[in-house]
Parts: sequence; C-alpha cells; structure tokens
Amino acid sequence: MAGGSEWNKKALKEVWRRAENSLCADCGKPDPDWASSTLGVFICLSCSGIHRNIPSISKVKSLKMDHWDDAQVQFLAKHGNAVTKAIYEAHIPIYYYQPTYNDCQVLREQWIRAKYERKEFTEPGKQLPYSDGLKEGILWKRGRDNGQFLPRKFLLSEREGCLKYFTKQDAKEPKINVKIDVINATFQPEKIGNPNGLQITYLKDNKTRNIFVYHESGKEVVDWFNAIRSVQFHYLKVAFPIASDNEIKNRLTRNFLKEGYMEKTGPKQREAFKKRWFTLDHRRLMYFKDPLDAFAKGEVFVGSRENGYSVQKGLPSGTQGNFSWHYGITIVTPDREYLFTCETETDQLEWIRAFTSVINQAMTPQEYASKCLGAVSFPS
Repeated sequence: MAGGSEWNKKALKEVWRRAENSLCADCGKPDPDWASSTLGVFICLSCSGIHRNIPSISKVKSLKMDHWDDAQVQFLAKHGNAVTKAIYEAHIPIYYYQPTYNDCQVLREQWIRAKYERKEFTEPGKQLPYSDGLKEGILWKRGRDNGQFLPRKFLLSEREGCLKYFTKQDAKEPKINVKIDVINATFQPEKIGNPNGLQITYLKDNKTRNIFVYHESGKEVVDWFNAIRSVQFHYLKVAFPIASDNEIKNRLTRNFLKEGYMEKTGPKQREAFKKRWFTLDHRRLMYFKDPLDAFAKGEVFVGSRENGYSVQKGLPSGTQGNFSWHYGITIVTPDREYLFTCETETDQLEWIRAFTSVINQAMTPQEYASKCLGAVSFPS
C-alpha cells in the first residue's frame, strides 16, 4: 500500500480484512490482494488480469503496491464483495457453471465478462443465449480416425432431449443423436491444444465415447457448455420431479477426478507394463493409447470400500511384468487386482488420493446398476 496518508492505509486495510473480502469475488481463491476501483470487488492476481482486459468496465490496482486515494478507499468501503455480488450475481440460473480458481482461463474469463460486461445476471427472467432450450451452430470437431479438426453443425434440443451433430451443413440425418442424460462436458484446453477446447463424452452401449471440439470464440464455447447444462437440468427436473434443484444441479456436467499417464499390465500380471493415458470419471477408470482417442481400450468399475474395493500403495511382492516406472499402485476389487505404475511419487500419491475419494463413497442404486451392466476389465 505505497503512498497515501496513514489514515488512508489503515482504512484500506480494514476494508480488505472484512470476512466478505477474504476470497476472490470471481473465483473464490483465498487472500485476494487486488481490487477493482470501479466495481468495488476484491480479486486475485489471475482474475485481475482478466479485469484488465475490460478497462471500460473495471480498473484494477494492487492492494499492496499501488496508491489508493481517499475517494477510492471510500468506494471500496461502501461496496466490497458482498454488495457487488448482490448486484451482479442476483439472478444466476441454477444450472450456470460458476468456475473456481482451479478452472481454465476461458471459463473464468467468460464468467467475469458475463457478470460485469454483459450483465447477464442483474435482471430476473433475462433471455440468455443458453437458456431457451435450443442451440444450433458450428463447432470444430476432431475426426475420430484422422485427427483433423473440421467444422461440423451441432444441434442441442431440450424438446427432443438430445444433442446431434451433422457431417454436412445440409444433411438431414445426424451422424450421432445422443440423449442428453448420458452426456458429460468438460473443458480440456491442454489436452485438445486449444484454449477453448471442450470434451463431450457420452455412454454408448455402456462404453464411453469422446468427442473433442472447440470454437474460435470463448463466449460461444462457454455458451454451448452452459446450454448443455440448462437442457440437462430441465430434462432431469421432469425425470425426477421430487428432487431438489440442488440435487439436480449436482448431477449435471462434472470434471474428471484425475487424468494422466500410468503404466499398466494385463490380467495375468506377467505381461510387460505399457504406458497408457488414464481418466478417472467418478467410478469409471478408463485407459486410452492416446489422450484424444474416441473410445477407451478398457474400463474398470471402481466400487466402494464396503463392497470389497481398496487401493494400496505399491505392487504385490513378486510382480513379474517388466516396468520402467517404479511408483506402484494396486487396485483391489472383488474379482481381481489391477496393477499400475507412476513416473513420480507425486503422481502416485495424487492417483491414490483420487481412488480413495471414490472408494470411500457409498454406492448409489444407479451405480449398482452400472456395475451390473459392466464396465469392462482391462484386456491384456
């Protein structure tokens, strides 16, 4: 807090220390040390960079390094995160995904622009580009076999309860027609290699199918993401009329619990370990030869501790398969043990934490049904 009178510094510190201002107003990161002198919110360094890109709306300053004059301090004191949120977040649709500091740049930027620049949540019943139950447009989709991204027409319909895509603009029949209740969507900018990269997954014959898309516009791809959540929400409201809004919200799109490379061996546990890309999507552990494969080479169901599942650090003594990574993990199921190795101890501990979080949760009736349908075991 360079410069300014002692009173000014003290007043700024008092406002900054209010409980409401202890988390970033936009992403929830603890201990924000920047603020907007025009909006009156306390924000983290990362969000301040996004605010800086919309100077007509927000002017940001460091609470530690910049000078704040008396008028600016008084403005912060009258506003702060609670007052400003009450204005700009007054009418957020329950299905709208509110990103945290762990989310990617495009989600956080469009959340901030939606609030302060487009003022999407200041009025009740406002017509939004993802709220009318129908969305149609072009997304760049990665080819399943050739790996090229080509423009494809997508159609999302609440009335039909499905997502479709067409290989040609004038095609009458879709290439796929997927029921909305089996769809998930998660942002994958690093894996897809585009800052607006979105992975859409759905179940086909109880196996997961991946579709990788992006759009040049960050706003458009985030609108698609929230449109999927909107259609899912309204579909589930009809399907489960006695469920609360929050219960339904928790069943919308979800981030994967963990992704990354591990080595695996086959069911005989004498085969050489092979490097594969793994995705843990709640109770589905899938592996792929390439992170952008359309289908998993294998899946395994990860159940609960009370049903005989556990995770152990290391490999069983006498493991015969050759492996180049030495940080082992053993998943114990009622049927067999699955053996993996990680490149680093950090990777090993992160995977163990992810597996443990799943195994410690009791299984739902729907998960029992999924197990009976059968996530397939790893082939050799």
